[in-house]
Amino acid sequence: MVFLCWARPSPQEQKACINKSGAFNYDSKFGGASAKPLSCLQEDKELSKDGFLLNHARVLVGSGLETFEKGKSALQTWRHFELNWAFVNPKTPIQSGVKFCVCLKEFFPWVMMPLEVVYVHDKRKANKALASFGFGSGTLQGHLLVSAFSLVKSHIMPGELKVLLSLQQGLKSCE
Repeated sequence: MVFLCWARPSPQEQKACINKSGAFNYDSKFGGASAKPLSCLQEDKELSKDGFLLNHARVLVGSGLETFEKGKSALQTWRHFELNWAFVNPKTPIQSGVKFCVCLKEFFPWVMMPLEVVYVHDKRKANKALASFGFGSGTLQGHLLVSAFSLVKSHIMPGELKVLLSLQQGLKSCE
């Protein structure tokens, strides 16, 4: 099942997609897998045995608490999907169990990709000047990929106060 629209998907069309999408399109044993540290994911033989490819990237976007707060706010309002060819409803809350659509334009039709937030990670340690925010989501029935992934983790490191954005995915094509 693929969810298509000829025009930019309305909130009602996105809701219909989510209602029809059902459960995750991968084995439940992989749910929240991306919450693990990268080194654990790289050593996990089950992921590669089951056809998942690990994709990990990090980018330095600034430093300091103000940069962290701006980045966190941008993530919470889905600004990383504010593109002419892709979007997520910015009112979608980042909370475990919330289902949402990534809508993207593939040539002529729009494609709606249903996902669900699996976990949210929001930590601060005042005495160590360390903060991090991230969330992971998983693909639902009707999504064109099978993915248990952590969308973004943002960290403030002690000392240097670098704000890092990272993306790590476990991907495989639908069968």
